[in-house]
Amino acid sequence: MDDIGIIAVGGYNEMGRNMTAVHVGGDIIIFDMGLRLDQVQIHEDVEIERMHSLDLIKIGAIPDDTVMKGVDGTVRAIVCTHGHLDHIGAISKLAHRYRAPIIATPYTIGLIKQLIKSERKFPAENELVEMNAGETKEVSKNLSIEFIRVQHSTLDCVFIAVHTPRGILLYANDFKMDRTPTLGEPPDIKRLKQIGKEGVFLMITESTNAAIVGKTPSERIAKDLLNDVLIGTEETESGVIVTTFASHIARIAATLEIAKKMDRIPVLMGRSMDKYVKLAAKMGYIQLPENLKIYGVRKNIDKAFTRIASEGKEKYLPIVTGHQGEPGAVLERISMDNTGYRIENGDKIIFSANVIPTPSTRANRYVLETKLKMRGARIYDGVHVSGHACKEDHWELLRMINPEHVIPAHGNIVMHGSYIEMAENTGYVLGDTIHLLRNGEELVLG
Repeated sequence: MDDIGIIAVGGYNEMGRNMTAVHVGGDIIIFDMGLRLDQVQIHEDVEIERMHSLDLIKIGAIPDDTVMKGVDGTVRAIVCTHGHLDHIGAISKLAHRYRAPIIATPYTIGLIKQLIKSERKFPAENELVEMNAGETKEVSKNLSIEFIRVQHSTLDCVFIAVHTPRGILLYANDFKMDRTPTLGEPPDIKRLKQIGKEGVFLMITESTNAAIVGKTPSERIAKDLLNDVLIGTEETESGVIVTTFASHIARIAATLEIAKKMDRIPVLMGRSMDKYVKLAAKMGYIQLPENLKIYGVRKNIDKAFTRIASEGKEKYLPIVTGHQGEPGAVLERISMDNTGYRIENGDKIIFSANVIPTPSTRANRYVLETKLKMRGARIYDGVHVSGHACKEDHWELLRMINPEHVIPAHGNIVMHGSYIEMAENTGYVLGDTIHLLRNGEELVLG
């Protein structure tokens, strides 16, 4: 039987720029091709379309896939788990190097199409193949891939099970064990238990929140928190602004619902709000209220803010990008008084997003909050639950899948260390059945 090689291309030294390659005999499958969002002060509204891949590799923003040159075999497929930029953001820069189809769920393919369309340097002519959760597709004589439905903080997320002559390889990035989601179906626990019984020889899984004790709360809890906070801002007539991830469609849908209760007109602002939400509505994942306004272009955003200020802030609920304090995003521009919307004493800013735990994003967020407070804003922080599994969710998944080998991915060495510690408690042994990989390394399992 052929050895199986796992190449850690990116996302093993840091959060972001996720890319893993697996080769079984002469067949290679690539999982994800992502950006590292904090490395170039990238946020959801940035334009990297005009940058060259080698420059982006040099500054650590996309995976250094030059390691793939030394790998013998043919890439049969590039398969993506979900539509976040740290998993698909490098496709438009790297995919053209591989003559392989890109396979993903419908919403993820929709986002990949947008990335490829706006790319200015490299024409990615790879075939784009939509595949739904629950479906299986043969990619070579020896390998087939299966999508298993999971929950995360965007739409249409899956685990990828690769069926090989040796058994199943499970690529489990990113997820939470949300049994009561507000949008979409719960994870397919039944199928996960089944593959655990069928025999999984290797699981590669994220480790982002592996150090956080307990279980990640359901998105239903976030909806309740948001409802509680927003309805509770109505005692005083003032401006209220919500900021969250543009790709978190369930959270935005909840905010739009609450805006109706508040009798405020919802306004989505930011290039990525325009992109993610319109695509979700077009594909039928959500229904948008008739009074909703969406502005993606800076000029239109500023005009809308001027109108909101003149008609009365208390009539509107702006939902904006910029919760990480990214330079140039809508909220950062508000804090600098660079829009038609001036923060006044008592205006409220609701952060429905946690800080991404890297030094630069923490610093940006601190500066943003300080500027907003200096203008008199009231900050409501932590109106959020994570899209990533915490320690006990990881424990549950590990026991359910019961793989022979485990590799923690999607995180820095501290996150991997926390995952390894948890796995050791269930009987795995570092260097024998659980493996620590760094970018550029290959692990061969005989």
